[in-house]
Amino acid sequence: MARKADEPLVLGIETSCDETGVGIVRGHTLLADAVASSVDEHARFGGVVPEVASRAHLEAMVPTIQRALKEAGVTARDLDGIAVTAGPGLAGALLVGVSAAKAFAYALGKPLYGVNHLASHICVDQLEHGALPEPTMALLVSGGHSSLLLAPDITADVRPLGSTIDDAAGEAFDKVARVLDLGFPGGPVIDRWAREGDPDAIKFPRGLTGPRDPVYDFSFSGLKTAVARWIEARRAAGEEVPVADVAASFQEAVVDVLTRKAVRACKDHGVDHLMIGGGVAANTRLRAMAERRCEDAGITLRVPRPKLCTDNGAMVAALGAEMVARGRNASAWDLSADSSLPVTDPHVPGHDHAHGHDHDHVHELSRKNLYDAG
Repeated sequence: MARKADEPLVLGIETSCDETGVGIVRGHTLLADAVASSVDEHARFGGVVPEVASRAHLEAMVPTIQRALKEAGVTARDLDGIAVTAGPGLAGALLVGVSAAKAFAYALGKPLYGVNHLASHICVDQLEHGALPEPTMALLVSGGHSSLLLAPDITADVRPLGSTIDDAAGEAFDKVARVLDLGFPGGPVIDRWAREGDPDAIKFPRGLTGPRDPVYDFSFSGLKTAVARWIEARRAAGEEVPVADVAASFQEAVVDVLTRKAVRACKDHGVDHLMIGGGVAANTRLRAMAERRCEDAGITLRVPRPKLCTDNGAMVAALGAEMVARGRNASAWDLSADSSLPVTDPHVPGHDHAHGHDHDHVHELSRKNLYDAG
């Protein structure tokens, strides 16, 4: 059956951290979202170990791709393109995904799109709520990022307004959970404990909220330290630590700052939509406070379902499909991973000679060079 030109079928590969994600989308429709997580292998270390993550990606890549194709009910030959996270992320982990995507695209003769991890977190909302408004204001919060971004065009124009100057929100959750002996990852377990606690029990600091502080930047290192010192003081005095109250009060401090700055950014830039993404967007208190504050400010809130907030291949496929639909240039075959790829680069286009219809020609040259080298 013929497909609409604006509904390309794209497979996306995500390996920026500890999740091997493979997603398949047709336009804005999610067909498959296969994920293989190595989180249990990192738990005993209290954080992600890059070498362990890279090895896990190698082992999971082929079966995860096969599972996604089966779930979507399509064959690899049906695809219109292959998208992959080119950065930012862990260098070794990214290289596994990029190498796999290049091999897959090369073997199939399909265009390759190296895309930005953060832009993908924004674009995934199209699978939940339809086309993104332009511009879109996005608050991205995860273990590695806390960013406020303005995206007039998710495929070509993403502007950073603010970011974390130290610990990201998700990183702070992990560190506080470790101090409370709650295990890893910290986000989900603190969220659960916080539901039983009093968010006003302890007045923890709100970083960078003073009149002279950067308006849109974030800082959670001081908050993390304040929580650790509060706990240490209780333990030194031989007093029991009220885990639920600590979790609730800490969580309240984080989501208060995140939502306050995001709503202000929307007002300052005249944007009436706020999209929240990243792993911390699965936090129930963040969702509730953002909903209330956006409603009070007349702002429409868009938050994908929790499974689409954490790292996944569907978000990469979503951005790749948008690249194809808008006729963006494919990446060159010398695409490489960039652990510090700036969010201002939603994707990594090819060289001039590899653009547009010349991509097939480059594919043939690459094949010939490979044979000559062999």
